[in-house]
Amino acid sequence: MFDIQEKSSPILAAHPYNFLRITLYPYPHKEKGANAMQENHREISKVNLVEMNTITKVFHKQKVLNQVSLNIPKNCVYGLLGPNGAGKSTLLKCLTGILHPTDGEILFDGHTWSRKDLADIGSLVETPPIYENLSAWENLKVRTLLLGLPDSRIWEVLKLVGLTNTGKKRAGAFSLGMKQRLGIAIALLNSPKLLVLDEPVNGLDPVGIQELRELIREFPREGITVLVSSHILSEVEQTADYIGIIVEGKVHFEGSIAECENLEELFMDIVKQQRREGIR
Repeated sequence: MFDIQEKSSPILAAHPYNFLRITLYPYPHKEKGANAMQENHREISKVNLVEMNTITKVFHKQKVLNQVSLNIPKNCVYGLLGPNGAGKSTLLKCLTGILHPTDGEILFDGHTWSRKDLADIGSLVETPPIYENLSAWENLKVRTLLLGLPDSRIWEVLKLVGLTNTGKKRAGAFSLGMKQRLGIAIALLNSPKLLVLDEPVNGLDPVGIQELRELIREFPREGITVLVSSHILSEVEQTADYIGIIVEGKVHFEGSIAECENLEELFMDIVKQQRREGIR
């Protein structure tokens, strides 16, 4: 999200994006085996990039988020799990400046979050923000003109998301997976510290899911922390270093993926318990 000067196109102004600067940090490869995983977690959990403290969001007297607290370490993939309607998207929108929390505090990179921090947060929330009549390169060129970035940055992000061979093909003719990757490329243009992805695998075929999973796992090695929301347990289990489980607007579990011997059982126990309490 950024401020567009008055001279900017009204079409561009209708499409908010989050672009950012980056600081690079070393990222340990996630090896197989519990010991290696735990060692990696010890290395990347020293400093939190994001701390959300008792975030509450009320819509029409209904609490959609109820004192949510999360801690997202630097240089990791953090999976936010929850069933549909749990409050995942609302929480991400509070972090990316789309919504303002009713109460609570967000710390970003060691200081209280402000709208200036949107210069360090890239996001893909809901639909990829692309112009379907333009090619992948042209979509990115529009943003680099606004941001004052060189064309070399276009090729860097296209290579990063695997879209260097699309040529003049219009984005409207892309597969859903290619559109998702282009949306991610747009969010990466100004080198974010944090990349926020809301249900990124929705609608993708198995090949697209695997490609996106591999892409997400690469970002921490580039110094980019990733917060990804999903209701698909298997995807989070294969992608995330840390997880938080949110149900009915509350976080009921937060920890490393290595701590979860059976993620599906843990998730279902939490969901069933909260639904039983909701019926009472």
